[in-house]
Amino acid sequence: MHRTRVRVVEDALDANNTIARANRADFDREDVVVLNLMSAPGAGKTSLLEATLAAPLPGGGPRVGVLEGDVQGSLDADRLADRHVPVVQLNTAGGFGGECHLDANMVRSAIDQLPLSEIELLVIENVGNLVCPAEFRVGEDARAMVCSVTEGEDKPLKYPLMFRACELVVINKIDLLPHLDFDLDLLLHHLDAVNPHARRMLTSARTGEGIEELREWLSTLAARAPAVL
Repeated sequence: MHRTRVRVVEDALDANNTIARANRADFDREDVVVLNLMSAPGAGKTSLLEATLAAPLPGGGPRVGVLEGDVQGSLDADRLADRHVPVVQLNTAGGFGGECHLDANMVRSAIDQLPLSEIELLVIENVGNLVCPAEFRVGEDARAMVCSVTEGEDKPLKYPLMFRACELVVINKIDLLPHLDFDLDLLLHHLDAVNPHARRMLTSARTGEGIEELREWLSTLAARAPAVL
């Protein structure tokens, strides 16, 4: 039984990776760099994007589009539409309450709705979850995650794959630190144990702290040569 289950999982991931490569071929054809942005629910992905996209990105402002993943509804997409960037909503609602992540096939189903010829950087805001999104490639060039200080210092140890899979970890809501029993140094220590190579940024979507650094990182990412899947 155990071997059968492992085989089924491996087959599912292999099939997903095949579709992810097809997605990448479409993105590369249009010279679009893709970021898979992940986090737990409520960490502040959408608020950070709102703050980051309030003005064109530095360096002439690479044109940005957003693929917004949620189980149901368009609340976050509606918020980002106010930033005057192309936004496409992708819902996973279905049996058993809906999928807890975006996979390559879901992203593929939305590609025709994306104005790829008009953008240079596509941000895929994944469904809020610290487990499944890290397992499924969707055709991205880079992965980043948002970890808020309200989640506790132990999350890198409890969800190591998510932290290990990302090249950037954004530690958000730092304006709340004076009001929390939270040890930032301990979180960074745990992150070092799991992924010492990840870049870290301290941000607050509320106060704007760290937003310019994030904007610079996104602008640099948009100019990066495509990764190899």
